[in-house]
Amino acid sequence: MGNLFYNALRVYWGFFAAIICYIITLVMADLTADKFQNYYEGMEGISIPQPFCQGMVPFAVVINKALDLIPGFEKLNIDAEGMKKKFGLLGQPLFLGIIIGCGIGILAREDVKGFLGLGIKMGAVMELIPRITRLFIEGLHPISEATKKLIDKKFQGKIDLNIGMTPALVIEHPATLVVSLLLIPVTLILSVYLPGNEFLPLASLAGMFYLFPLVLPITNGNVVKSFIVGLVVLIIGLYFVTDLAPSFTLAAKDVYEKTGDKAVAIPPGFEGGALDFASSIFTWVIFKAISWFKYIGIAVLSIFTLGMLWYNRRTILREHRERNSMAVEADNTPKK
Repeated sequence: MGNLFYNALRVYWGFFAAIICYIITLVMADLTADKFQNYYEGMEGISIPQPFCQGMVPFAVVINKALDLIPGFEKLNIDAEGMKKKFGLLGQPLFLGIIIGCGIGILAREDVKGFLGLGIKMGAVMELIPRITRLFIEGLHPISEATKKLIDKKFQGKIDLNIGMTPALVIEHPATLVVSLLLIPVTLILSVYLPGNEFLPLASLAGMFYLFPLVLPITNGNVVKSFIVGLVVLIIGLYFVTDLAPSFTLAAKDVYEKTGDKAVAIPPGFEGGALDFASSIFTWVIFKAISWFKYIGIAVLSIFTLGMLWYNRRTILREHRERNSMAVEADNTPKK
């Protein structure tokens, strides 16, 4: 993301945009930490500071409240665990990736070898990326636990510290899997028929599982609500990716020229994008505020970010006072 800003904007404004994006994301991670920890088991002291996850939160809050205004909608839900079992083989990312890859290859008029090869590659991407990420995080989790214990010991519990981790920790939640698997084919269909959209997600589909970990705590795990939130965000996100594709391609070419990494090589005549990073509302708003409005956009972003920092600081101090007050009351309560 920083490279996207760096290449498309002037160097200094690129740094500024990246810093603003990360500050907003970190503040959002603090503000959503309690809901995240209360919803998922074993996630005490963990927050999710990824822009593509936090970018879902404003939509989730607004859409969830709007749906709550519909009488009886709260009772409309799907059993995620039961649905996961009903999917059976179709619910496996590997199998779904093979079907999608082969389907796209056939539509592209590839020969048998071509579309089968694309199916195998897509299946491998869908299966291996979450597994590799999960293995990486399993190694980091003990480090985060040790860090939290060290901080608690040093400051004697006076500082409530959250360790920022990846959403890969919770992507196996049944509701996350069900909503993601439902939205993958829907997103492909939308990308073909939405007027004005020029982005066809492929590798980005493997990242679908990482978008919903912060939506579920807001919708209380309601699959129908989460699906609607995801549908709205992805429709808007496809247009964001299409709009940012030229700048994204420029950033990818810069990386390829400097590193020679074929993973970021974009064929001539094509533009690239990513459904997770480039579809984030944070990325698009910050990028456009600076590129369209220049110094006015920079001033507005600065004021907004400072306001969020101030609000977050007030929230932290208030929660700290409440904990201290509860601790004093507990100490003063006569023991039986």
